[in-house]
Amino acid sequence: MAQVPQPLDALAVRAWCGLALKALGRAREEIDAINVYPVADGDTGTNLYLTVESAAAAVEAVFAGYEAGGAQRPTLADAVRAMAHGALIGARGNSGTILAQLLRGMAQVLAADEGTVPPDAEWLRLALRRAADSAREAVAHPVEGTVLSVASAAADAVTGAEDDCGAVARAAYEGARAALAATPGQLAVLERAGVVDAGGRGLVVVLGALVETLTGEAPGVPGGPGRAVHPWGDGVVSVVTGECADPPAGGGGPGYEVIYLLEADDTAVARLRERLDGLGDSLVVVGGDGLWNVHVHVDDAGAAVEAGVEAGRPHRIRITHFAAGDAHTAGAGRPRREPVQRAVVAVVPGEGLAGLYQEAGATTVLARAGEPPASGELVEAVRRAHAREVVLLPNDADLRDTVAAAAEQARTEGVRVALIPTRSAVQGIAALAVHEPERRFDEDVVAMTSAAGATRYAEVAVAERQSWTMAGICQAGDVLGMIDGDVAVIGSDVTATAETVLDRMLAAGGEMVTLVLGDEAPDSVADHLESRVRASYLAVDTVIYRGGRQGPILLIGVE
Repeated sequence: MAQVPQPLDALAVRAWCGLALKALGRAREEIDAINVYPVADGDTGTNLYLTVESAAAAVEAVFAGYEAGGAQRPTLADAVRAMAHGALIGARGNSGTILAQLLRGMAQVLAADEGTVPPDAEWLRLALRRAADSAREAVAHPVEGTVLSVASAAADAVTGAEDDCGAVARAAYEGARAALAATPGQLAVLERAGVVDAGGRGLVVVLGALVETLTGEAPGVPGGPGRAVHPWGDGVVSVVTGECADPPAGGGGPGYEVIYLLEADDTAVARLRERLDGLGDSLVVVGGDGLWNVHVHVDDAGAAVEAGVEAGRPHRIRITHFAAGDAHTAGAGRPRREPVQRAVVAVVPGEGLAGLYQEAGATTVLARAGEPPASGELVEAVRRAHAREVVLLPNDADLRDTVAAAAEQARTEGVRVALIPTRSAVQGIAALAVHEPERRFDEDVVAMTSAAGATRYAEVAVAERQSWTMAGICQAGDVLGMIDGDVAVIGSDVTATAETVLDRMLAAGGEMVTLVLGDEAPDSVADHLESRVRASYLAVDTVIYRGGRQGPILLIGVE
């Protein structure tokens, strides 16, 4: 279904961030696989995803205040500043840091008049030009054939575009796409590997999302699953195998990637650039107004951090050892406890369920209503688990890309990770019930996946607004019974609706019913459903848990 075109306003920025995040989620593995420059570490797609995820979360926070009734309607200036700030503080890797500066450059133009003047195509032209120029200025030694070339080409391409924001965005996208196809001819390492620049490929994805936002139509992408031709233009073919072919010759580059946020003034940052430039390469320093994101590849990670301490106050320090694939944070010199062999990390929708999962030995990430966790939270949970092997349970179909990005990041830190695509917390409970850390990792993952897949899930919730559903039109306040993600029953009473849902699920058979009650569930519903199962379905057991605060009133699982 085509998206509705958006004028260039705060809502457009929100939509752009959301579409870019989804598009990068789809393209993440492909981009990771073609990442050979500046280091063949296979994480560019993941880093771009995490950077945009942080930008999108910052924009959502601006709208959350407005929608809660505690703030004025966000302006374009509010939204683009939040986007740029979110990208800055969440930037990952070389390409993510450059993307943060591209978004900051756009924000400097689009926020200039505080939303008092309606933005037009000329604003967007200037914003794209400022983005490309500021990103190039942020890189100590710009290299052609990279995302910088792609960004410059996008800005150049809009000169003759029609005076329409959608037309300008489309011209930028087409210019970027053509420049991306040319990158192998500009950079020898890309030509040897038979790929285009990974960071540039990510920028094309982000610009494609901008086109879809402003025109309502996604740019056409040739090729499809299983094809070796990638959508960067004619004549460039790459077979994505999941491994980087023909990495840079010699492999003698710096051993560490160092990234940190820095609070410092402009003069101190200028001195810092000079010092870091002498310590290593791939130096990118982005930001301003007292807050900077510093990225550099060095052999002496301690010296790079010390330089930041001399310049101001560094925090969120992240050091990745390229050779070992081991990531460290500030304080890594302290004695470390021995990691356990295996752990389970699960996203759960309520405090009561979190306690249940923790009793079963899982490390939990709480997902509050309307506040899905970010990849960074999941990565931190994996670190807290401190295990060599980790099984991830997202317990929500909408979290697939987020959890996949967290899994990829954890793998770069030397953790063996398996993602079981659980769509509900009751499927996660079923998986945990058969979890045996003493088994071989693959066998344990297969058993948990099988148990989750054999569990049908349902939930009972109250409709917040009128909408179309698979079961017809519902009104605000109606009770909805959803089976395997689709609305199957519309009712007026929680207990009666839950009974209908349960009957439909058990009509296909089952041996175990799991009920998870939220705080808003009537006291009698659990007893009523348990009695219904005992009276009508022989040899079916029922287990009841208190989920505490959670989105749905009731979760139901049938194994």
